[in-house]
Amino acid sequence: MRKIVVDAMGGDHAPAEIVKGALDALRQRKDFSLVLTGDENLVGFELAKYRYDPSRVEVVHCSEVITNDDVPTRAVRAKRDSSLVVGLKLLKEDKDVAGFVSAGSTGAVLTGGIIHIGRIKGVLRPALCPAIPNVRGTMTLLCDCGANAECKPAYLAQFAIMATAYARAAYGIAAPRVGLLSNGTEEHKGDPLHQEAHALLKEMKNIDFAGNVEGRDIMYGDVDVVVSDGFSGNVALKAIEGCGKTVGDLLKAEFSSTFGAKLGYLAARKHILGLKNMLDYSRLGGSVFLGLRGVVVKSHGSSKARSITASVLQALDAGCGGLIENISALLEQEGVGRGSDDA
Repeated sequence: MRKIVVDAMGGDHAPAEIVKGALDALRQRKDFSLVLTGDENLVGFELAKYRYDPSRVEVVHCSEVITNDDVPTRAVRAKRDSSLVVGLKLLKEDKDVAGFVSAGSTGAVLTGGIIHIGRIKGVLRPALCPAIPNVRGTMTLLCDCGANAECKPAYLAQFAIMATAYARAAYGIAAPRVGLLSNGTEEHKGDPLHQEAHALLKEMKNIDFAGNVEGRDIMYGDVDVVVSDGFSGNVALKAIEGCGKTVGDLLKAEFSSTFGAKLGYLAARKHILGLKNMLDYSRLGGSVFLGLRGVVVKSHGSSKARSITASVLQALDAGCGGLIENISALLEQEGVGRGSDDA
């Protein structure tokens, strides 16, 4: 049986929400087991609140925790018995482990992933790739959303390859349509970086490149993957998050303003909750750190149980779907950027 390792001490609501979310995932699927890394007393206290199959849950005691106040590189090297580092090592060393999930420090997850897991051969820069809900009722993969603030055209081309492989492996999309995030849909739009990236993507034979897309197309367009440099992608992601929260707060204010509005809310409650759910990208899980030799999912630091559940299943599907093998195969076929890494 495949395993998913979960950093039980990472995140603002650890270990309570992390344990609850992981166990909820365990109830939804019967084809995997859990390994929870963290303080065995604290994790055990949370586990005692629930009924679950103990044969499918293992707790690996860790005496240290990496926090957001720690310097990522220093902490990953110094805190070797932290729940994050121990979890990453289990992913690397245990062939039965399909993936690793953490809501801990983003910098530490990225640093730890590169140090302890390493990059797939040929990958120039690993990238963070969250799934964003769209109006089609599916999702759009955004790659990169923050791991690489400065990029070269070859990086963006590889992001397209890795996200395409991810869409196939985890979501079963046979031919994902790929768009390049720019300031206009015309081919000549964008700075030199995006113009050169566009030229590369246009020539790739194993990518279904749809051309440039704008920020609104992440949720409103007809592409499955949006490729971006990490700076622009992070801005887009935070804007989407802010938009969802704004819509929710405005609806709440409007429907609580008068007695008549409150009655109107009761009539429209189902649809309002549906809209709120649609705008909540955390329900789709975390950001997969594409390009590593193992499946690493970085959940939002404020993740509650629902998001952790989705992240665990996300890691399971990507790992069991052959994500790493799919990325390696596509890189080999395209050969974009191979041998030119200056890192």
